[in-house]
Amino acid sequence: MIVFDDDPTGSQTVHSAPLLLRWDASTLAAGLRHPSPLLFLLANTRALDPEAARRRVIEICQALVPALAEAREAGAIDRWLVVSRGDSTLRGHFPLEVEVIEQELGPFEATFLAPAFLEGGRTTVGGVHRLDGVPVHQSPFARDSLFGYGSSDLAAWAQEKSGGRIGAAAVQHLALAELEPTVAAQGALRQRLEALAGNPLLVVDAERPAHLAAFGAVVRELVAGSQNPPRRFLFQSAASLLNGLVTLPPQPLDAQGLAALCRRGPDGRRRPGLVLVGSHVPLADAQLATLLAEPGCGGVEVPVARVHRVLEGPLPDKLLASLEQEWLERLRNLLAVGRTPVLHTSRGELLCRHAAERRALGQALAAAMARVAARLAPELGYLISKGGITSHTLLAEGLGLAWVELQGQLQPGLSLLLVPAAGSSGTAPARLQGIEALPLVTVPGNLGEADTLVRLWQRLEGGA
Repeated sequence: MIVFDDDPTGSQTVHSAPLLLRWDASTLAAGLRHPSPLLFLLANTRALDPEAARRRVIEICQALVPALAEAREAGAIDRWLVVSRGDSTLRGHFPLEVEVIEQELGPFEATFLAPAFLEGGRTTVGGVHRLDGVPVHQSPFARDSLFGYGSSDLAAWAQEKSGGRIGAAAVQHLALAELEPTVAAQGALRQRLEALAGNPLLVVDAERPAHLAAFGAVVRELVAGSQNPPRRFLFQSAASLLNGLVTLPPQPLDAQGLAALCRRGPDGRRRPGLVLVGSHVPLADAQLATLLAEPGCGGVEVPVARVHRVLEGPLPDKLLASLEQEWLERLRNLLAVGRTPVLHTSRGELLCRHAAERRALGQALAAAMARVAARLAPELGYLISKGGITSHTLLAEGLGLAWVELQGQLQPGLSLLLVPAAGSSGTAPARLQGIEALPLVTVPGNLGEADTLVRLWQRLEGGA
């Protein structure tokens, strides 16, 4: 199962899989040879404007075509599925990614829209998407400055996001009653999915893991083509559907085992950590405030308005480098007194003139934080990164990685990744030295409670 992930947090329900940050021939070949049935391609399209996102997905698809053919010929794979993994609070470029995938890798008999992320309280019932039982269009995420929307009814949402190309009346719906794990329901669902043609869009309800498991079982049967020609389906989903589409063994390491992966110094003591918080949604604000209230943590603020002025003025590179050096020294001072440094952007969202300026500022902030973190990384025992763009920029640009190995979930929805050994397949030429086996925990901007970062930090520091 090949997962196009629009930010690096979509592996938050699975484990033991490669996450690729590049898609050159050698990195793709290594990913397809990996024993996991899952391959994540961290496309990071949510950080891009629509045209750049389109080019990115085309680039990945065109790289995949020969890679899949070679892997099939070599016996590394037999069949494959494609999932476009997006945000469980409906932010992103839908339907752009699935339209490009259909164009490049299709045709498909149908596309399924399944944004449920059950581990995070995101359910879909009656075609309406909810967050903790409340229609998601009433949440702060629906007011996102780049990806806002006005309806939680997924048929109406698809019409809104497509500019009317997808009519709400044309969107089909798989209700909860059709997804019960009974023989009768499974038989009826099989007949319905087998009859699909012409690539309609179907909304998939989900309130319990059993609903997605029942859906996935029928999909696997039809894709295998054991009785009839194999069906070709495409999926736009959040993370929970992945567990329905593929069967995984239990996670090898529990939370305690994952926390024990933190690197130690020559004296056997745990090395210190670093926390990055780039996300600025209200939930991230609450988590940051709770973390900074801990005596063992100390904040270093990246002033967004000041960075914006620097970028707009003369000599931006020189002045930004000076700011980064200032932040680095303050982080080192915190480490020197035994506190965990927290590098975070100032709170609130700066009013920008247009979407392109907002994206450029967000990327510049993430890149600056990544450069600072990279200078500390060889000394660290672990890294925590809050926010998708922040995390992707850290991995790809700051640390220069071609891929990382997903170990599993340290807390529900919070993935622990491990930097592979130097010289392993797909290692990027620009890779930072001295970071082998560094654990990185990615925390989605929209996930958790006020104390999520505190509990995560305490566990990685050796607490409960």
